[in-house]
Amino acid sequence: MTVSPRALLRRVILRNFKSIGFCDVRLQPLTYIVGPNGSGKSNFLDALHLVRDALNSSLDNAMNERGGLAEIRRRSSGHPTHFGIRLEFELPDGRAGHYAFDIGALKDRGYEVLNEECALGEAGQGPRFKINRGEVKACSETTFPLVTADRLALVAASGLAAFRPVFDALASMGFYNLNPRLMRELQKPQEGRLLKPTGENIASVIGHLERVAPGQQAIVKEFLQSVVPMVQGVERKQVGPMETLEFLQEMAGARHPWRFLAQNMSDGTLRALGVLVALFQGNRDYAPTLVGIEEPETALHPAASAALRDALVRASAQTQVLVTSHSPELLSDPDLSDDALLAVSSVGGSTHIAPIDPASREAMRQHLFTAGELLRLNQLVPDPAIVSQQSARQAELFGGSEV
Repeated sequence: MTVSPRALLRRVILRNFKSIGFCDVRLQPLTYIVGPNGSGKSNFLDALHLVRDALNSSLDNAMNERGGLAEIRRRSSGHPTHFGIRLEFELPDGRAGHYAFDIGALKDRGYEVLNEECALGEAGQGPRFKINRGEVKACSETTFPLVTADRLALVAASGLAAFRPVFDALASMGFYNLNPRLMRELQKPQEGRLLKPTGENIASVIGHLERVAPGQQAIVKEFLQSVVPMVQGVERKQVGPMETLEFLQEMAGARHPWRFLAQNMSDGTLRALGVLVALFQGNRDYAPTLVGIEEPETALHPAASAALRDALVRASAQTQVLVTSHSPELLSDPDLSDDALLAVSSVGGSTHIAPIDPASREAMRQHLFTAGELLRLNQLVPDPAIVSQQSARQAELFGGSEV
């Protein structure tokens, strides 16, 4: 196995998560999740986001932020079901592994982690643990911290050197649905190591990059100029006890760029900056293992799509990138591989996620159509044969990895 310089999420299996009854998909360093509004693209990203939130705060907080178990688990034939998530990954040292859990309801409207499993390396040979309803059933380590059925055991296990790399990889994922209104407002100075999901601490993140990663800041500036040519740069600006962003903008006849605070900038400019900061926020001390972005093309002029696409490709060389989109312009790249696409559709309220169908795949490989052109023709759909196989032979959440 070749050694990767960063962790990669290779495979995701979901069962009964929101509108997704079941899916089993492989991910690339850059993956586009494509489908119409309301098809369930966001639910796929939110399953990964839930894992990240549960590891960084608590499972209870992560579920309550989503309305509780009743809003998370999918109802099948009118009956409540438990939901489960399995993530297969490759760590920076080349070791493959998986992490999985499923959660069910209790009679008092509470919930419990029914099963939780983590394994690294060859089956039965590397670090591993298996837990059922808060009881350790198997473990490679001589000691294991106390666990309870209302929390994910990986949080406690992160104190053990054997499982710390798994925790770090999954807890360092970042997910973004950027909100220009929050980015425009004056912000309290915050810890700026990682951009928050809606961009509400972007001024602190820009300040952090100015101090510790000027090279990354220069990349953000370079791509921002490509997306919004009039903007010459952006800086953190102190305003009393608060902070905001200050943009340098070229003005006709002026010798030097004019300065404008974030409150004067358009939604498109702020969203473009947020996307670029999310992609290139990594520095020598910290970098997200995966960045998931909801519809980065929103509020951007179609002409900016090529520059945005170039930014996504460049960022994916260092950080795994997942993007939801329904933009033909963003996907109009003759060099885009069909393997980088996952198509999403909704049938009877159930979300299907799979590689694109064989006809569209072949059209892209023969360079007859780009993915963007196929999207305009409503031809980017999940392969029905793969969807049928997934439904008929659902992969197990627990057991050996296939990375």
